[in-house]
Amino acid sequence: MGTGFARLPPTERWVIVDARVPACLLDQASGFAVDEDGLASATIIVDGDRIEAVAPPDDVSGIDFVDMKGGLVFPTFVELHTHLDKGHIWPRRRNPDGTFFGALNNVSLDRDRHWSAADVAARMDFALRCAFAHGTSAIRTHLDSQGKQIGISWPVFAEMREAWRGRIDLQAVALFSIELVPDKAHMSAVRAAVVEHGGVMGGVTYMVPELDHSLDVLFGLAAEEGLDLDFHVDETQDPQARSLRHIAEAALRARFSGQVTVGHCCSLARQEAEDARATIDKVAEAGIAVVSLPMCNMYLQDRVPGRTPRSRGVTLLHELKAAGVEVCVSSDNTRDPFYAYGDLDALEVFCEATRIAHLDHPFGDWPAAIARTPAKVMGVEAGTIRAGGPADLVLFKARSLNELLSRPQSERTVIRAGQAIDTELPDYRELDQVLRPR
Repeated sequence: MGTGFARLPPTERWVIVDARVPACLLDQASGFAVDEDGLASATIIVDGDRIEAVAPPDDVSGIDFVDMKGGLVFPTFVELHTHLDKGHIWPRRRNPDGTFFGALNNVSLDRDRHWSAADVAARMDFALRCAFAHGTSAIRTHLDSQGKQIGISWPVFAEMREAWRGRIDLQAVALFSIELVPDKAHMSAVRAAVVEHGGVMGGVTYMVPELDHSLDVLFGLAAEEGLDLDFHVDETQDPQARSLRHIAEAALRARFSGQVTVGHCCSLARQEAEDARATIDKVAEAGIAVVSLPMCNMYLQDRVPGRTPRSRGVTLLHELKAAGVEVCVSSDNTRDPFYAYGDLDALEVFCEATRIAHLDHPFGDWPAAIARTPAKVMGVEAGTIRAGGPADLVLFKARSLNELLSRPQSERTVIRAGQAIDTELPDYRELDQVLRPR
């Protein structure tokens, strides 16, 4: 059983001393001493399952304490874009050429052959146990929503959401091609599933002739049902892929009041600066949030056999953020044909995103991209450390962001509702009966 490096006091009320917290993850950062990396020195008082107070260092004599010795404390993480239904099928269905279309085809083959309720449930539960042990408390997953899979994956998701209630807040997005919007039978089934299970309406957008009309249909449907929208957008190196701008214009046409989120947006980084700026301005005006999936995009984008990739595949995070757009980073796929690796560890995502997209020198408020910002987009109580908030924290020995991102942080202590949880990860052998049946 792994419970991390810190030993918590057995008392109901205790305190974390000599801690350093990213100031951007504090509800109120005024009054704290903040260093050049944006870290605030803080004392955190825990009472039961809530945080009683967060304050600059002070005298807390007479209270049992955990001495962090300058170590970092984060709130629990939030993953805004994942695919729990696809996760961990790699041993059963690989992607031989590592391309986007190779991933699409191989997932389709695996889905048609294997995705029963029992199969999806086993892999989802395994993935959630990984995320929980790493310190994540909220996840949004996209669910392949076409044909018979609608009636399989959405009920399984509902069961998982109930089973994990109080540990991980779960949201689901309907994932299907924008070209299916004119199919009334399909959209009726998707709409019913999303409404019944309190989900988010979605779709994968392409530059097809009916794009604008289909977007208007989806925005209208979402407005009627009071749903948010979350799209897969321009996951390509083709600079002519500009459905992001079409989505922003559709949101403005509809005067849509719900939350719109877009993922990937890879082609934005391949466009001329003036064109990209015009799109970014529209996205900001429409209040759209952008989530980048740096690990998956590095894996799939600009992959040509025998040739070193020239492009990193990630969208214009710095430019979007500078324009006032809410930006996040997330895991995306895990051990499936779209991304062969990963473990739903949001810290790994932040580490790799920092290296890939230069989220450093200074780090500033980039840590918010795996906590505060996605929590805001999802509308969940997570991602910040505040008085009165849940005592859901992740403790690290590392004393700086440089130390945190320079080596694996397997010794982290994850605290949920004021108690240290078991951080031992599930064994891959558990999936053998699903992926490699005798």
